[in-house]
Amino acid sequence: MQELILFLMSFVLVFIIYQIFIIIPVKRSRTSKKKNVVKKDPLEIKYLSAMYGLNLKKVNYNQLLQICAIVSSLDISICVSLIGLVNGLLTELFVGFISIVALIYVSYYFVYLFYKKKGMIKNGKHK
Repeated sequence: MQELILFLMSFVLVFIIYQIFIIIPVKRSRTSKKKNVVKKDPLEIKYLSAMYGLNLKKVNYNQLLQICAIVSSLDISICVSLIGLVNGLLTELFVGFISIVALIYVSYYFVYLFYKKKGMIKNGKHK
């Protein structure tokens, strides 16, 4: 039961932090009418665009931001839960590093499949 509470609390906390520090500033910069505002995409969106050829012109950008927020929060929460199951600092570091890399790769592959099914991937871009 404690693992479930830890998972849910970490998910909610990471999701709120992600919303405050990444989603809101990106939305503000993209809707700004000032010409000198730099419109930067989050790293996750750059990864999806570069690795899988996500066509940002076809995508609902706000939906993509929310999907990235949920996926990143879920990845970090799963990693925190896995680290809580092992003992020892070196083991925790090893499990944390391996699990976060694997989770990010797999979860964003699923995001790619979702957008591929919707037809929002540039042809033949997946490496």
